[in-house]
Amino acid sequence: MSETISQDKAVTIHYAVKNPAGETLDQSSEDSPLAFIFGRGMLIPGLEKALEGKAAKDELSTVVPAAEAYGERHEGLIQSVPRNLFGEQEITPGMQFRATTDNGEQSVVIVEVTDDEVTVDGNHPMAGLDLSFEVTVVDVRDATAEELDHGHVHGPGGVDH
Repeated sequence: MSETISQDKAVTIHYAVKNPAGETLDQSSEDSPLAFIFGRGMLIPGLEKALEGKAAKDELSTVVPAAEAYGERHEGLIQSVPRNLFGEQEITPGMQFRATTDNGEQSVVIVEVTDDEVTVDGNHPMAGLDLSFEVTVVDVRDATAEELDHGHVHGPGGVDH
């Protein structure tokens, strides 16, 4: 009987993720699958839920709603800040920065730049999107004690150290 995906299993998958327009946003390559420890928050919640109980060689197609992916967009995370906060650095829309906020470090994307202000968006770039996944489970096994201690899979598809 083959292993099934459950808490603390070492899992290796191939995947492709598309936005609602059908554009591929990310995918694993044939020689570089994604390896992770299941149930440790390494995947978006909706994809983790869809994978639970699957076994090696299983294939699945699933749509993960925004709320179970990167969350809904929040307009309050878009704000204008003084241009001088960026010093003499050249900045253009699309650039990403780490910003210190009242809630700690946060990634922001530059949306608009004027002579006096810069509009930044703290939403995850995929926030508000329902995401379509095509997944093939490559392998499921017990994670080793060392992998559990380190918090990641070692070896092919994982971390080599």
